[in-house]
Amino acid sequence: MPWGVIFPGAGVVPRHPSELYEAGTEGLILFLILFYIVRFTAAREKPGLVTGIFLIGYACARIFCEFFREPDEFLGFLWFGATMGQLLSIPVFLLGAWVAWRAKPET
Repeated sequence: MPWGVIFPGAGVVPRHPSELYEAGTEGLILFLILFYIVRFTAAREKPGLVTGIFLIGYACARIFCEFFREPDEFLGFLWFGATMGQLLSIPVFLLGAWVAWRAKPET
């Protein structure tokens, strides 16, 4: 891509600036989504819902960003061509779904 970056010690091939992608998705976009949910919905009335949504959003952002990174040299690609970061995000996603599902209104 035209915005490729040549990282010191990583060869001469330009690579995606995946750190910036992660900052944008796991930081800015996820913050804006959570801000909207907390500010403009009744999510605060269900303890655990915002936490569950955060975990789901973080896992989805991490899985997406891993497509632009090279896998760890000593691991490579694992099951179904996934990276370790993607595989470790699956339990985080499931935990977030469970926490969000268990959220109940305060009584």
